Amino acid sequence: MSEVNSQARIGLIGLGVMGANLSLNIAEKGFPVAVFNRTGSVTDDFVASAGELRDKLVPAKTYEDLVAALTTPRAVIIMVQAGGPVDAVIDALTPLLDEGDMIIDAGNADFHDSRRREAALRAKGLNFIGMGVSGGEEGARHGPSIMVGGNPASYETIRDIIEAISAKHDGDPCAAHFGPDGAGHFVKTVHNGIEYADMQMIAEIYGLLRDGAHKAPAEIGALFECWDKGPLKSYLVEISAKVLQAIDPGTGKPMVDVIVDRAGQKGTGRWTAIEALTLGQSPSTIEAAVAARSWSSAKDARLAGADIFGSEPVSGLTLPTEPDFESALLVAKLVAYDQGFKLLKAASDHYDWGLDLARAAEVWREGCIIRSALLDDMASAIRSGLPQEQLIFSADFVALVKNGLPALRRVVGYASASGLPVPALSNALAYFDTMRQARGTTDLIQAQRDFFGAHGFERTDGGAGHHGPWGSGAL
Repeated sequence: MSEVNSQARIGLIGLGVMGANLSLNIAEKGFPVAVFNRTGSVTDDFVASAGELRDKLVPAKTYEDLVAALTTPRAVIIMVQAGGPVDAVIDALTPLLDEGDMIIDAGNADFHDSRRREAALRAKGLNFIGMGVSGGEEGARHGPSIMVGGNPASYETIRDIIEAISAKHDGDPCAAHFGPDGAGHFVKTVHNGIEYADMQMIAEIYGLLRDGAHKAPAEIGALFECWDKGPLKSYLVEISAKVLQAIDPGTGKPMVDVIVDRAGQKGTGRWTAIEALTLGQSPSTIEAAVAARSWSSAKDARLAGADIFGSEPVSGLTLPTEPDFESALLVAKLVAYDQGFKLLKAASDHYDWGLDLARAAEVWREGCIIRSALLDDMASAIRSGLPQEQLIFSADFVALVKNGLPALRRVVGYASASGLPVPALSNALAYFDTMRQARGTTDLIQAQRDFFGAHGFERTDGGAGHHGPWGSGAL
């Protein structure tokens, strides 16, 4: 092992955009941090460019150097590509660490991987923290929202660092420990699922205003900017307003008009939908947003469909008002959060995590992508107890939903009649309508299941395990 004096409270491996900015954030808060990148020149260039923060950075050229630079118990943050690369770093670090040392995965990890890694390291006397970090490049540098899972005693050894670097809401750190093993990464996964839904809904409203109301991007951006001063105030509405008013310096056209309409995804939205189905949940707005991104990738097929069927909206329909669009987006957004919190509760029960859902809402108030003016009220509503575990049933939101629901109906109805796709908004409305139906239509589905599979059903006048007369050949 190289001779390096122990002088850093924490180490960080991976000096990409997020890792580099998180390192500078840690250093700026007064904590010496040892830094390592697989390419040594990247480490050198990073430290050289750190300015007055250079003295808080301890460059390491090998894993041995990094470990030797850390005070005990050692804590090392990994900021490399999710999946195999994380496992490779863990495998390389493990023989160099002592009992009680800690490895922290701060990437966008599948929470199942976090659960596996925590169990494997615990068996070797080491601690593992799965830490969800939201806020992108800007958040990493100046204050992200941080969602921690793992051994609570281990977290306490680094809590001062994590809270110091996190975003703050009225002085309250937007960082919290949510439970063992993969709890933190699961909270981050659901955060990203809600993010998918929120982004898709905003894009759908933009599409209706563009293709239905024939507004220019700058006009729509100005409208979003106005909405950002009211109940829709949020990071995503704010940046959407800025994006829509931006001009491409090369062509002079609206920037959004020169971007190919094909969206990418890194997997967390899809993970949310997959895990929801595993847990018997169906966050339909998130599922619709994931599907919409998948559909967007079929650009050639969509171009062919436009040639075959046409893509122009049907004319002669009554366009909803601008306040209608605002109210519709607000109600649909609440439904997406409602579904997200129900999924968190289901996972918490299944994995015995004891998730504090109100604290999740509070941690999301600043620093993260879905930060919103609504989250304070959501946290209060959850602490007061949600009727039937439904956020939209809370007294804090019932009036808002009732007042905005007619607008959501008008917007979705207009979109459907005009041939303009709004999968997330329409799924939000379908979910709401399902949750207000005292008697739905699955009685027929249960009868069908019994007819072809003798699955049995529960009768309205009592008792389960009944069968219909069709099985006896009476029909």
